Amino acid sequence: MPTRRAGLLVSQAICFRGRRRPRPPPRLGRSFSSEENPISNLPLPALALAAVPRRRSATLELAREIERREYRGIYCASVGDGLGLCLALAQATERIPFGTAIANLYTRLPGDYAATTALIHELSGGRFRFGVGVSHAPLLDRLGVAGGKPLAEMRRFVEAWRGVPRTGEQPPLVVAGLRRRMVALAGELGEGVVFANAARSHMAESLDALAPGQRGSDDFFVGNMIPTCISDDVAAAAAVNRRTLSFYVTLPNYRNYWKEAGYVEEMEAIEKAVEAGERERIPGLLSDAWLSDCTLYGSRDTVREGLAAWYEAGVSTPILVPSSAEGNQMKAFEELFAAFEGD
Repeated sequence: MPTRRAGLLVSQAICFRGRRRPRPPPRLGRSFSSEENPISNLPLPALALAAVPRRRSATLELAREIERREYRGIYCASVGDGLGLCLALAQATERIPFGTAIANLYTRLPGDYAATTALIHELSGGRFRFGVGVSHAPLLDRLGVAGGKPLAEMRRFVEAWRGVPRTGEQPPLVVAGLRRRMVALAGELGEGVVFANAARSHMAESLDALAPGQRGSDDFFVGNMIPTCISDDVAAAAAVNRRTLSFYVTLPNYRNYWKEAGYVEEMEAIEKAVEAGERERIPGLLSDAWLSDCTLYGSRDTVREGLAAWYEAGVSTPILVPSSAEGNQMKAFEELFAAFEGD
C-alpha cells in the first residue's frame, strides 16, 4: 500500500487529463487465486503524465515516486509541452524509461526537434523514446496548420529529422499509429509504434501490419495509451471514460479506425449527432462493448485483469492514463497505486 508520504506527493501532483462486429472483449472482474495466477505476477504498466501550470514541480515529484515504485515507464502527451517535460524528466529521474506519446510533428521544425531530442537522449543516458505523430485535421485547423497526406508527411519529417547534422546520437523513434498503413510505416521508419485508445479486439490485426520479426520483439516498442478509471462503482467509472473519449470520437480518423474494428453502428450514430449539432448526445452513443474494448474501468481486479488482456493482445507497454470517479487526477494516481501494489 502507498505510504503516507507517497500519498502526500500524489496529492500535490497532477497529470493531464461495414464489417462484422468484433468478438466482444472477455468479461472481466473475476478474482483469481494465487494457484491460478494469471495476474498475480502481472508486470506493472507504464503511466501517462503531463505538467500543467502551477503543478510542474509537483509533477516531477510524482515522476520520482513512479520511478521508486518501479513502473514500466512514463509517457508524456503533447498537452502542456510533453517534450519539455521529458527534458525535465531526464534530470529529475535516474532509471525509468520515458518518452513523448506523442509530439505533434507540425509544431516544431525537424531541426529544432532533432536538437532537443538528441539533448534529452544524452542527458537521460539513453532512457528517452521520441514518439511523434501527425495529429488530426481538426486539431491542425485550430493551430492554423495545413496538414498534408499523413503517410507522406510522416516519412518527410522522419527523413528530415534523421538528416540534421551535428546533433549527436538520436533516441529511438516511435511512430504514432492507428490504422494499418501507418503501423506498417512505423515498422519501416522507426523502432516502435504507439497507439492511443485502440480497440483490444482489433490489436492483432493492427500489429499484423508489422514485420514478423518486430511483433513480440524486445527491440521494437509497442505501446498504447489506455484511459483508466478504478472504482467499485462501475457505472461511475464507465461515465468517466465515456467523457474522456467523447472528444476522440468526433475525429474522423478515429471513427474510421473504430469502424474498421467493427463498431460501425456506434460511429455512424455519432456522425449523425455531430452533423446535427447534438454533441451532448455522444456519451450515450458509446456502447459498453466499445468502451470495454478501448478502456479500463471498474474494480481493482477488473482493471488488473484487463491489463493482463492487453499484454496478451501484444501490447508490450500498456500506458495507463488515469482518471478518478471520486476526485481529480491526484486522486486517480492514489487509486492506481493502491490497485497495483495493494493487497
